[in-house]
Amino acid sequence: MVPCVFERLAGLPRGSTAAEQFHGGGIGWPAGLGTWVNGALTLSMNLAEPTTVGESVYRQIRADIIFGRLPPGQKLRLDRLKETYGIGISTLREILSKLSSEGHVVAEEQKGFHVSPVSVADLKELAALRLLVECPAMEESFLAGDIDWEGRVAAAHHKLALVEAMVMQGDGGRVEDWKKYDWEFHQALISACGSTALMDTCASIYDRYLRYLMIALSFRGEITAGEHRMLFDCALRRDFATAKTILKKHITGCVKRAIATRTLGE
Repeated sequence: MVPCVFERLAGLPRGSTAAEQFHGGGIGWPAGLGTWVNGALTLSMNLAEPTTVGESVYRQIRADIIFGRLPPGQKLRLDRLKETYGIGISTLREILSKLSSEGHVVAEEQKGFHVSPVSVADLKELAALRLLVECPAMEESFLAGDIDWEGRVAAAHHKLALVEAMVMQGDGGRVEDWKKYDWEFHQALISACGSTALMDTCASIYDRYLRYLMIALSFRGEITAGEHRMLFDCALRRDFATAKTILKKHITGCVKRAIATRTLGE
């Protein structure tokens, strides 16, 4: 078998999995609250307790941006943030600078900080990036995945399917749970790729992509749930070629639905 380029990049031995190598990090799910515990990906807003007050506030601000509680373009005034999050100005500047480096916040000299704007062009670019990095990761994961990997994928899909059914029945209060388990399922699919760096990259892109879906509330009901079922079936069959086609259809459909809501500007 041809050695995996991602294993060479990450310096991981052939046959090791991201579940064995990944130790989590960052803040908040996605790209942070997902943590591997005894070989399994567990997601919980309270799972990995922050080690400092600054880290805790960083997680909260980041989550507030991703889920639209801090809307695109909003000015982030330090005095108001200090009052809202209960933390000092200097620490807030550090947090916002870090969020700026991640693409969640825009820092302008002499003008301060504001939440990154959204645009149709940016969403399309993020969707293309998802396909660019997730497809190779999924292929490697399908090739290397063992019975434990199958178990993670099955568990993640089970939770996602249950929440999707609740949302389709009109339970609007489960929208954040829906995206939480959507993230967990897609991460589980690639979790045997063997590269922590690749998984982190996928999670970071999904992070920014998710904000668009939350702003547009882009849930396509049974279409989305059906595509997830097909991806799950492909994983168990190790049918990467079909899974790639389904993933492209899945992401493209979500983007079209989000654009159709006319909530993202031009």
